[in-house]
Amino acid sequence: MLGQHPQCYGLPELQLFFADQLGDIENPHFMSRTFRDGLLRALAQLHDGEQTEDSVIRAREWMMGRANWPIRKVFDHIQELVGPRMLIEKSPATTFRRDYLNRLLRTFPNANLLHLLRHPRGTGESVMSLRATHEALQRAANGRPEWDPERTWRVCHSLAVTVTNDLPLGQCMRLKGEALLSKLDVYLPQICEWLEIRSDPEAIEAMMHPENSPYAKPGPRGAKFGNDPNFLENPVIDRARLAKLKEPRLEGELAWRPGETFTPETRKLAKQFGYQ
Repeated sequence: MLGQHPQCYGLPELQLFFADQLGDIENPHFMSRTFRDGLLRALAQLHDGEQTEDSVIRAREWMMGRANWPIRKVFDHIQELVGPRMLIEKSPATTFRRDYLNRLLRTFPNANLLHLLRHPRGTGESVMSLRATHEALQRAANGRPEWDPERTWRVCHSLAVTVTNDLPLGQCMRLKGEALLSKLDVYLPQICEWLEIRSDPEAIEAMMHPENSPYAKPGPRGAKFGNDPNFLENPVIDRARLAKLKEPRLEGELAWRPGETFTPETRKLAKQFGYQ
């Protein structure tokens, strides 16, 4: 939604804060292939004006020829192609490790950071559903029987809080996703005012159409993903459904761990965010 604002450019998930240089991002031993899809799609779109199998191949060749580029130089290149619009970058995996978040702040010490929350039950059920229905995500999880969405939720949000607590007042906005989605007319203007961009009805209406993004559908062969698979399958906002959105409860059995409930640590952090 932010990426569709007239003064912004919404990027797919670039995952660029995983390493210091572009060559490490492209290294197949460094991260899974699907994690590179967003960057390939962005470069294909910005260089060639389209996302096709051929333009993705050219984007990969462009990356290979600039393996020694620092990550900031890659962002500067993208900004030059986009022009004066504000870059909006959403890569949830940046919160997986403290060094990823530290690299983000070293690269962009004055960046506006929107820490978007989601109830741990809703997060866990969504992640497990994605793993069950998307073959690529199943392959990425193979060999990790200890992986649990509750722990991932707790670690990621704990790191986000730790890293942002010492930032200057106003640099980070923390917002419950359920509240945002159920009252878009209330929160979208507030986010725009925080970012010091237009908050007039025309700008807000443009944000209500994320399906207009060039990255709002599956990509071509060689770069299919680059965004949340559910979003790629259905990027249209259902305002009536979202207006009725309710938060889950912390108490009760977990669908992905039958007979078990959230740990005390998870419940404490969730309650800190205002979840019940």
